[in-house]
Amino acid sequence: MADWDDLKVFLAVARAESLSRAGRVLRIDPATAGRRVARLEEALGARLFAKSPQGYALTAAGARLLDHAVRAEQAVAGAISELRDEADLLSGQIRIGAPDGCAAYILPQVVARIAADHPGLEVQIVSLPRVFSLSKREADMAIGVSPPAAGRLSVQKLTDYHLHLAASRDYLDRHPPIESPADLKAHRFVGYIPDMIFDKELDYLDEAGGADLALASNSIAVQLAWARQGAGLAVIHAFMMPGAPELVPVLPDRIRLTRAYWLIRHPDDRRVERLNRFAELIAHGVRREVARLERVV
Repeated sequence: MADWDDLKVFLAVARAESLSRAGRVLRIDPATAGRRVARLEEALGARLFAKSPQGYALTAAGARLLDHAVRAEQAVAGAISELRDEADLLSGQIRIGAPDGCAAYILPQVVARIAADHPGLEVQIVSLPRVFSLSKREADMAIGVSPPAAGRLSVQKLTDYHLHLAASRDYLDRHPPIESPADLKAHRFVGYIPDMIFDKELDYLDEAGGADLALASNSIAVQLAWARQGAGLAVIHAFMMPGAPELVPVLPDRIRLTRAYWLIRHPDDRRVERLNRFAELIAHGVRREVARLERVV
């Protein structure tokens, strides 16, 4: 019979794909993590991981166990949640993943307000330019720029947000005037590295009338920095503009893009009240913060 402590190590290794990273999460040394995994494999009579140069990958048996282990983890979390007093409902650690624009310019303010009201809460924001794996518990919940097309996930639309084609005043003073979309062909553009765009909703350069990229990055924060330095035109979130007074919208009556943020959760988490409450606060806070910042533009 599998030991729950060994299952926790299994989950950590499955999510981290590394004994050393799993050990850091659990605060045990990698050798201990390896022994726990070996003990679990022996108890189950199945090999759970295949070691490769990239790390520890789940075998078919490991992938089957992962789903059951996650459900066991959720059941334990749900039981603990039910035993907490209402005043102590929002406590413990919660990890939320988000694309870097939202993670850097929206979530810090939202989470700071939530944490101030709930001192027992520890929130981790993971900013990565890719889709998160909730099944591996890379995060308890994630914000995406499009709803997932597959998978057993719970999806809630948070809010629309808008983007402008923008440039610094210095750039516009030094380059030919832009009076129509046709004029954009004579200008330098900043944007995402084409083969590193992880979601089609971020592939908006053509929609904004962009030409060939002069500078590219997989980070919107880097693109914003380039635009502020006068390196070229860039598609910038409206909610970032108040923090970048050097930038002005270009052809704002002609070019204004609309996208949306979606809150993505594992459906089994609906039984965990602390995650439900946190999700409610995140949803309300993101809507309010996007609206507040976009009003300034």
